[in-house]
Amino acid sequence: MSENTINCALRRIGYSKEEMTAHGFRAMASTLLNESGLWHPDAIERALAHKDSDRVRAAYHRGAHWPERVKMAQWWSDQLDLYRRRGEVVPISLRR
Repeated sequence: MSENTINCALRRIGYSKEEMTAHGFRAMASTLLNESGLWHPDAIERALAHKDSDRVRAAYHRGAHWPERVKMAQWWSDQLDLYRRRGEVVPISLRR
């Protein structure tokens, strides 16, 4: 799925370009997953689809960190549910 597909979906549900982007979701996930201290940094990078710089390794090593990535995806889903239930959303206004 392309970044543009996600951005189009965000616009359709009412988010402006200033409020959220596909890259914004990736940045948020990267930050919170790394700051949790629960996951190996390489597993996080793989989950975010950051490719290995070694082209041969990238082509054949698709399952890297798979068990950890599955647990991490469930943890991330649980975290998002928790934030939603607690209302831990902080609106950011763009005041100039």
